[in-house]
Amino acid sequence: MSETMPELDRFDQAILRVLAGEGRISATELARRIGLSKSPTQARMKRLEETGVITAYRAQLNPIKMGLAHVAFVEVRLSDTREAALQAFNRAVMAVPEVEECHMMASRFDYLLKVRTGDIQEYRRVLGERISALPHVAGTSTHVCMEAVKEVGA
Repeated sequence: MSETMPELDRFDQAILRVLAGEGRISATELARRIGLSKSPTQARMKRLEETGVITAYRAQLNPIKMGLAHVAFVEVRLSDTREAALQAFNRAVMAVPEVEECHMMASRFDYLLKVRTGDIQEYRRVLGERISALPHVAGTSTHVCMEAVKEVGA
């Protein structure tokens, strides 16, 4: 089933750009920045929320200040890639809090995970006890991040 994409004009795009950087901005200030009055700006925001273009407003946390400075990218190969196995893996990986992102790949491996922990010892524990125990995991390969040059929302 295909979802229809809403038409996004220049005002919608401006709203999205501002909100992506400043989610707590007032509707009055947002309206001023994009060049519309408050009521049409609020109506556009409501439409963007209802059509699923805006999915949430949340606080952007600093993981380093939270003691989570270690980032590793993990290639995961599955032993079975039939739909039931993929769905089992997808459901289970959602329950691993250290996995920040999970992407199914068209590659020599099946998934790429972004894993954030406090240090390499904690990562080793998460890899051995949680990631390797996920359904149908046949093997993993880890790439440790030395420095984040660009991260969305950072």
